[in-house]
Amino acid sequence: MKKTVLVGALALAGLSAGVASAGTLDDVKARGTLNCGVNTGLTGFANPSASGEWEGFDVAICRAVAAAVLSDATAIEFIPTTGKTRFTALASGEIDMLARNTTWTFTRDVDLKFEFVGVNYYDGQGFMVPKELGVSSAKELDGATVCIQTGTTTELNLADFFRANNISYEPVPVETDNEAQQQYLAGACDTYTTDASGLAAVRATFESPGDHILLPEIISKEPLGPLVRHGDNEWGDVVRWTLNALISAEELGVTSANIEELSGGTNNPEINRLLGTEGSLGEMLGLDGEWAKRAIMAGGNYGELFEKNIGEATPIGLARGLNAQWTNGGLLYSPPFR
Repeated sequence: MKKTVLVGALALAGLSAGVASAGTLDDVKARGTLNCGVNTGLTGFANPSASGEWEGFDVAICRAVAAAVLSDATAIEFIPTTGKTRFTALASGEIDMLARNTTWTFTRDVDLKFEFVGVNYYDGQGFMVPKELGVSSAKELDGATVCIQTGTTTELNLADFFRANNISYEPVPVETDNEAQQQYLAGACDTYTTDASGLAAVRATFESPGDHILLPEIISKEPLGPLVRHGDNEWGDVVRWTLNALISAEELGVTSANIEELSGGTNNPEINRLLGTEGSLGEMLGLDGEWAKRAIMAGGNYGELFEKNIGEATPIGLARGLNAQWTNGGLLYSPPFR
């Protein structure tokens, strides 16, 4: 779910620079829809419901941006992308932004010419195994077959981990989370490795989730976040500050339940600036004064989105951990709205 193979990176970079010059914000406004790249299907993060409506934590970021820019959280065309196709889709202009559990790395930022606008989930790579395998540590996987998505950072992380621990493995390449799930359950591989959040999401879809365990090792840093093309700073600012609005709203106590009341004005100047009752932050972005209010109303603040889609009360059952607000011991931190 992460790193692309760096073949053709220069071509992608050139294509990206050409597309970015068009001005994505103006394009989105003129089109009346936001084209957002998402996962082909990962429960809790991006997955179509039984009725065909896209839902999930990453999907919510897309909806917040659409609400901010177009005043309509449903004015979106969701474009499913794989680990291999996601960067080409962004560079070519097929999508306006990518919100697909994608790791922020040096090469993606610098060599592939993309702009990560922030982190919406701090993660790390882990391993899932069947309980019956009798393994309690990834260091016991010598000689194991490993299901792994191609075109991702997990490939290099996996190779590094096994080499560092002087153990061997046999890769079983897969293209998507669905394929990984099928291969793993069919016994084609002893273990599946990807982001720990992705493993929890996949396990939640199993008929007997309790028959599978996540091993304790986290072997990498995977800061996941939305990204846009290099060179289109105006659009990058819109997506970046929409994400920051969701994060700041939680910190400031702005929720989907009280936002209308707080929009009438408060004693907190930052809340007032966030919601557009003071200042001209929206104008600076090329939007109106209520852009952040609409983004928050689309699904709630960051904490509400987390708990609804992937939190401990959901089948995925993720604790906030590093994704708690900085005031609660986590890494979540937005620059100030001023």
